[in-house]
Formats: sequence, C-alpha cells, structure tokens
Amino acid sequence: MSRVDGMFGIGELSRRTGLPVKTIRFYSDEGLLPPTDRTSSGYRLYDTAAMARLELIRTLRELGLGLTEVAAVLAEETTVSQLARRHIDALDEQIRRLRLRRAVLRAVVKRKSEPEEVKLMNKLASMSDEERARLVDEFWTEVTEGLDVDREFYARMSSAKPQLPDDPSPDQLEAWIEFAELIQDPGFRAAIRTMGEGHAAARSAGGDPVPPQEDWATWSERAQSALDDGLAPGSPEGRALADEVARAWATSGQDPADRAFRAEVADRIAAGTDRRAERYWQLLATINGWAPIPTRVPAVEWLTAALRA
Repeated sequence: MSRVDGMFGIGELSRRTGLPVKTIRFYSDEGLLPPTDRTSSGYRLYDTAAMARLELIRTLRELGLGLTEVAAVLAEETTVSQLARRHIDALDEQIRRLRLRRAVLRAVVKRKSEPEEVKLMNKLASMSDEERARLVDEFWTEVTEGLDVDREFYARMSSAKPQLPDDPSPDQLEAWIEFAELIQDPGFRAAIRTMGEGHAAARSAGGDPVPPQEDWATWSERAQSALDDGLAPGSPEGRALADEVARAWATSGQDPADRAFRAEVADRIAAGTDRRAERYWQLLATINGWAPIPTRVPAVEWLTAALRA
C-alpha cells in the first residue's frame, strides 16, 4: 500500500523525493526517519512532515555531515550553523593539503624526481609554518651557539621565516624543498658557523665585523657595474673602489694603502662570501613572495680581487 489516509508508503515517498527505497529504509532503520504510523500489516507510513524531514536529511548528507551529526541536528542538540563551521574548517585544511599535493606532483614532473626524492619532497611540503620556523631556528642556533656574535644582527637574520601560501606555485614549493635541504646540509652549516667564528674573532679584536649595510650596497653595485662593463679588478675603477673600501675598513694605526692590510681585508670579505648563503636569501624571497634578490657574489669576488690587485 502506497498511501493511507493522507500518508505515504516508502514506495510513494521514494517517487516523490527521488531517493531510493533502500536509502529511505536505511534512514528509518537508523532512527533518523521514524515512521509516522504503520499499516495493520506492519508497513511503514510517512506524512508530509516526515517528507520534509527526509529532504533535510538528504541536504545535510549532501553537505558531508555524518549520520551522528544529522541525528544531533534533528534532535536539536546542535545547529546546522555550528556543524557547518566545523566542516568549513575541516574542508579548508583538506583543500590546503590537496593544493600542496598538487604542487608536489607538479614539482615532481618538472624535476623528473626519483622515488626517494618524491618521498622527501612530500614530507617537506607537508610541514606546517611552525615546523618550518622551528627548522630555521634550529639552524641559526647551531651555527651561532657558544660564539660571541652580535646577537641583534643574528636575531634579525633568523627572524625571516619561510611561509608557504596555501596554494604554492611549483617554483615556491621547489624553493622551499631546496631551502630545507640547504639548511640541513652539514657542509653549509659548517660554512655559516665559520663565518660566525670570524665575526666573533673580529668582535674580540675590537673590529667591526659587519660593515654598514649602505656601504656594502654601494660597493657591490659599483663592482657589479664594473663587472658588467668587462673591467678588470686592476683597472682604474677597480683601484678606486679598493681604495675606498680599504679606507672605510682601516682603524687607527692601519695604513689603507698597505698591501698586507688590503689582503687581510680581502680575506675577511671572502670569508663572509658564500654563494650558498646568498642562495639562502634568494630561496626565502621566492618562498615568501618577496622581490627577487639579485646575485651579488660575483661582484664581491671582483671587489676582493681589486683589493689584492
């Protein structure tokens, strides 16, 4: 029987709602859609209120709510709004992970990665911002621990943390993977610690281990310009720049024209020049969406050559 006294049997309810009889029976058996009445033969009957309840159940299920959550809504133990908020948060996290997975796959295609590299890439890409920041903090702690360095300077250096966007580009993801590999490389850590040791030794000797940033910017730009023009380090332009650098670095009692002094300055500059250290900041710029950082190491190497010329 499909209809009795304004009520519907499961078959009629299925035709009116478009839901399979099996599904309606399942919801009824689970207690989500109790029958309004039963026939003398025991067949379930539903009224229009039950039909409206069934439509609500279907909508909630299509939105991804589980049976327990649907039951809580129907029992007025929670609200659809509260459940929706929780589901939005869960979906946001799922979307973030799917985007990262997509970016990893794109990077795999671009790099033609081997299985072991794919495994590492996926692990690194799945890190949270907090885990990335902790990796950077561990790096700077190891390379400066126990050294008498300028803490304020190194604090500024370590305060820049990698923060991948929710939908990173393949370039950003590749930059993060290379960055993570770089700061975990023992050779790179040893090189940066050697710089820190030189920094500490200069402080102990009363020297200034970090020349003013504006001076460095001017010197490197001039050296880069000379390099671009094909000028030799021993050219008049190179000698003029070397004279200026030596004078700026000389302290009381030091002769800027002394070849030994200039060689010492060149050695100190060379000790603080590392292509991988520059790459560190270039990768960080790509990850965080900063303006690109130009390569200056060749210009600094040209400058040290000018000091020795």
